[in-house]
Amino acid sequence: MTIWIPELSEDGPRYRALAHAIERAIDNGELPPGEKLPPQRRLADTLKVTVGTVTRAYALVEQSGRVSAQVGSGTYVKAEQNAEGFSRVIGAPHDGLVDLGMSLPPPHPERQATLGRFLSEISADPAALEQATHYPLDDTMATHRQRYADWLSHQGLAVDPDELLVTQGGTNGIALALSALLSPNDRLAAEALSYPGVISTARQQSLKMVAVPFDDEGIDVTALAARHERTPFRALYLMPEHHNPTTVQLSEKRREALVALARERDFWLIEDGVMHLPQKARGTPLYQLAPERTIFVFSVAKILGGGMRSGVMRAPVALMERLRTSLRNQCWAPPALMTDIAGRWLASGEADRLLSWQFEELEARQVMVREALKDLDMHMRCGGFYAWLVLPGEHRAARLVETLEQKGVRVAPAEAFCVGSTAAPQAIRICLSAAPDRAALAQALNIIVETLSQNTPPRWQTV
Repeated sequence: MTIWIPELSEDGPRYRALAHAIERAIDNGELPPGEKLPPQRRLADTLKVTVGTVTRAYALVEQSGRVSAQVGSGTYVKAEQNAEGFSRVIGAPHDGLVDLGMSLPPPHPERQATLGRFLSEISADPAALEQATHYPLDDTMATHRQRYADWLSHQGLAVDPDELLVTQGGTNGIALALSALLSPNDRLAAEALSYPGVISTARQQSLKMVAVPFDDEGIDVTALAARHERTPFRALYLMPEHHNPTTVQLSEKRREALVALARERDFWLIEDGVMHLPQKARGTPLYQLAPERTIFVFSVAKILGGGMRSGVMRAPVALMERLRTSLRNQCWAPPALMTDIAGRWLASGEADRLLSWQFEELEARQVMVREALKDLDMHMRCGGFYAWLVLPGEHRAARLVETLEQKGVRVAPAEAFCVGSTAAPQAIRICLSAAPDRAALAQALNIIVETLSQNTPPRWQTV
């Protein structure tokens, strides 16, 4: 089998000459989109250079965004860029399990490439390196708060930087809010199905959870008032824009009713805004309707990547010192290096480009899901990561999840989201965003549809 062999005629370091040769070959079509670059050791032997030289060249081209490395498969030329200069993902062949169980942003090698560029930028900045090796100072954190405030305001979520506390992401923000607002054995209310992270955190902090009914307009405020009358609670946690797992959005009418009830009964609102949707798909934030009693939690994990553990929480200034104390007790401060990377990413405009691509990719994937599951009771939200599928007939979620796993598809059962003794509906959550690419998603959807059509529930066998 022949391989592409470049000519390294220019002077200077050999790895740079090879990187430039690869870029020229991409530009002139000699290496077309989707083409796999030669294995590094084989190309090194052919060119009479070290494997390290080829590795550095490939990494340099990847940092420029022209190629992407697929672990265990190789390095591929990326697709033509769209009008915004952001390329589509070219996926490698997928074998084995397609994991649609976790709420992850759609994969794209640009995340790794951009992270590499910012790490290089920081490594060349003595002041940034100095800050990264010390405990964060107030003036440093003020810069990070301003970066977050500017970006959120640009996204239609106007915030005052003095009302922001930088955290280690959404889960950390929820834990801080619960620690600052509630004491052991206090009650926390939430929708009867809710984010497993808040359920686990409440259990760890010895809080009692109160399950509240909800419907297609979100949490039932009348039922919430009745629950508070019987078992008063100190705070309510909810995801008003994109409920996890059902995708329900809280209606504007109920937002107003909820705020009025919170003021009347004097309880806190913990608004989870980690699942970031397009501005056109969002309602009025609760923290804008009731700023004096709402904590808004935000993270970059669903945009920049799950490993980017950075975010902010917006809270009333009067509560800020309690939150800072909770933060110091848990981890003293967010890692300065991670916070700096996230802030630079947001301020550079690269996060906007990534988010724009992500919304486009999610829209394309949602079209696929609608087509595949068109005859089923399925729900999604514009810009959302997952679909909520209510199972037809007598199908049982636990059995379906087990069967799908055996066939190479992982999904999340409703049981994982149940608050307290809430009975789990026969439904599953499908994280369409987590598929490595559209081909893998199509494969998984075919298996789900086929399984639902062929997997007849067993007859009863006892009396």
